[in-house]
Amino acid sequence: MATSGGGSYRNGTHRNSLKVDRPFSMNSNPKTSVKSKPLSSSGLRRSSTGSIGAAKDDAGVPGRVRVAVRLRPRNTEELVADADFADCVELQPELKRLKLRKNNWDSDTYEFDEVLTEFASQKRVYEVVAKPVVESVLDGYNGTIMAYGQTGTGKTYTLGRLGEEDTAARGIMVRAMEDILADVSLETDSISVSYLQLYMETIQDLLDPANDNIPIVEDSKTGDVSLPGANLVEIRDQKSFVELLRLGEAHRFAANTKLNTESSRSHAILMVHVKRSVKGKHSALSSEKGSNLHMKTLRPAIVRKGKLVVVDLAGSERIDKSGSEGHTLEEAKSINLSLSALGKCINALAENSVHVPVRDSKLTRLLKDSFGGTARTSLVITIGPSPRHRGETASTIMFGQRAMKVENMLKLKEEFDYKSLSRGLDIQLDKLISEHERQQKAFENEIERITTEAQNRISEVERNYEDALEEERVKYQRDYMESIKKLEEQLVKNQQKHGFEKVPVRSEDDCSALTSNTESSKISAVEEVSELKKLLQKESLLRKAAEEEVNSLKSQLAQWKRSEASGNSEIIKLRKMLEDEALQKEKLEGEIAILHSQLLQISSEADETRRRLDRGGSGKVPGDLDSLFSQVKLQQQEPGNGEKASVAKLFEQVGLQKILSLLESEDSDLRIHAVKVVANLAAEETNQEKIVEAGGLTSLLMLLRSSENETIHRVAAGAIANLAMNETNQELIMGQGGIGLLSITAANAEDPQTLRMVAGAIANLCGNDKLQMKLRGEGGIKALLGMVRCRHPDVLAQVARGIANFAKCESRASMQGTKTGRSLLIEDGALPWIVQNANNEASPIRRHIELALCHLAQHGMFLFSCL
Repeated sequence: MATSGGGSYRNGTHRNSLKVDRPFSMNSNPKTSVKSKPLSSSGLRRSSTGSIGAAKDDAGVPGRVRVAVRLRPRNTEELVADADFADCVELQPELKRLKLRKNNWDSDTYEFDEVLTEFASQKRVYEVVAKPVVESVLDGYNGTIMAYGQTGTGKTYTLGRLGEEDTAARGIMVRAMEDILADVSLETDSISVSYLQLYMETIQDLLDPANDNIPIVEDSKTGDVSLPGANLVEIRDQKSFVELLRLGEAHRFAANTKLNTESSRSHAILMVHVKRSVKGKHSALSSEKGSNLHMKTLRPAIVRKGKLVVVDLAGSERIDKSGSEGHTLEEAKSINLSLSALGKCINALAENSVHVPVRDSKLTRLLKDSFGGTARTSLVITIGPSPRHRGETASTIMFGQRAMKVENMLKLKEEFDYKSLSRGLDIQLDKLISEHERQQKAFENEIERITTEAQNRISEVERNYEDALEEERVKYQRDYMESIKKLEEQLVKNQQKHGFEKVPVRSEDDCSALTSNTESSKISAVEEVSELKKLLQKESLLRKAAEEEVNSLKSQLAQWKRSEASGNSEIIKLRKMLEDEALQKEKLEGEIAILHSQLLQISSEADETRRRLDRGGSGKVPGDLDSLFSQVKLQQQEPGNGEKASVAKLFEQVGLQKILSLLESEDSDLRIHAVKVVANLAAEETNQEKIVEAGGLTSLLMLLRSSENETIHRVAAGAIANLAMNETNQELIMGQGGIGLLSITAANAEDPQTLRMVAGAIANLCGNDKLQMKLRGEGGIKALLGMVRCRHPDVLAQVARGIANFAKCESRASMQGTKTGRSLLIEDGALPWIVQNANNEASPIRRHIELALCHLAQHGMFLFSCL
């Protein structure tokens, strides 16, 4: 059976049956490190609402789809069958060109972002095709890597090769996950993977074959596509990811055809979700210095969510060459239909078509964000060298050429992590409570220890004092009793000596001696009494010292009791602080809930605004998103209601007069919000008459005259543009000098959005037959032509619309005979600009210019026929 080399590039247990005779990658000395290029700075793409891309965001960054072409080497069959024929393609990688031979002497040349020869290594292919996309995903953007080409040209080899036998042969999927795991922190970041296949317009889970009918769900607010029924597996290491790829590859549908022994019969889609926390000054933080905890300003952390989509498309094939029949034929038809639908979408986007058939296939719905959306996209187209398949090679090359014309608007996927903020608040509160409880317990233990120690010391001092006092009392009593006893004994001896002895006749000398002995006894008794008094005085002093020590201990005890009372007061203060922090936590939770509801409302209003802008391209200005914030100043929220009232409800509850009175407020911020609300109301035809009757038009014109704020000028001009949709209002605007004020505003403005609003208002006035001469006389045409200096496509589109309206009125007047002579537009010098922009790339500008030329031609032909 004739075979092609495509099957030899497949990995997995059932796709290694065929070996290649030449290696796909040789030593081509590629650059060892290729940095991702900066995002393209090309102009913003203006596509219709039917674009395959998501709704445009003003904060996005333009980025064109990058396309690389890779040539497969000849396989065994081609080396034999095409030995006498040259390859149908010639590569010039240094010039990034490819030549497709028509015949031996003629060829077509095509340029691509990268041209990879048959000797380019897998590493080289990854670095130039996929690495910039992977780096963008790590920075928070969505990214897509896709392989497109004829069956058997090496798509699965390029993307899904596992490289278990030869690490150099690893494909883009394996290498991308290696870079992602090397860059993220698994402690704070997360990686999850889904692996799917689109088979016969049915989405099946390759990780769970029983899950074979997964629906596609589109977010009505953001337009994002999701697959809620698919398994989402968290990845922690490279080994588990390779096992996941091997499992998915085993479940993928394949068949044996004449072009490829293992031809994929389904589109494989690998989705890698990367969620990263951004650390910085706006993150929720709490600091701890020493033992003192204090709260810093808490703000929600920022989380970036990038999604990498790797798409291995099934190969396109011609039935007569592949030999498909039966069920394989039905599979081939389904593959070709889905690829055809993708090609139609690419063609429509490349040609800025009004309608993009994104819903013709589930494949185009899944790739909605990849082409014309918010993802950074790299496409590698794979081709073979055989001249027998020149037609398929040419078709693949043209697909790549058209894809290079598609521009995406890259959008950073950031959101506030309110759950982390709430968890941080809970953790900080728990820490404070634990710390305060610990301090309170330590304080109570210290008070208890000091009190016990004081009581023990007092008891010990009192006991020692009582013992000492008792000992001294006993000692003094004993000494006193002994002294008394000695005195009594001495007295008895003296009495016995003098009373019972026979008294002899004494002489005078004997009497003197007796008297002297008596006096000496008295002196001895007096001395003993004096000594006892001294002992009593000493004891009194000791007792007094003991009493003073007792009083000192009592004063210390009183002081400790006061310290205990102070500690209790401090504990009460700490408890109050805990209560205040609990109240603060409840307040923060309420603010978080309000912020969350505001984000939801803002997202909803943003989607509604985009849809209304897409429906109305005639200068009609729906309300700005900032009108939501003006409602905060004008209306109190109902208790328990976290969502804001709509503008209509605001109009009913507050009243038009109150809103208009705020246009004259001294608070510039309040005045800006008020004029935005009026612009919102003016977008509804039912409110326009009420606004004019209440003096709203006069107030808006007064703002153009008196205010110097650019935002007020922009929104006021937008409101006047809405009012100018009504013919009666047009005459009132002209009667109050509106065209002069708009001309002055246009001359002084630099902001493209302000100029777009002013140009839209003048363009609406140009459509009134009765105001032609007055509008031209007051400088309306010259003001309109003066705004082309901006060169912004939206401004130029409004200028072209105004010129077309004016030319239509002139043509109608000349046909009715109410106007003669040369066109006023030509007299004011509009013709050179009209001719210059007749072939403008922007379809709205070109369409209005064509209408203006038609009306000017009708006007000129009628004048010529009259002459």
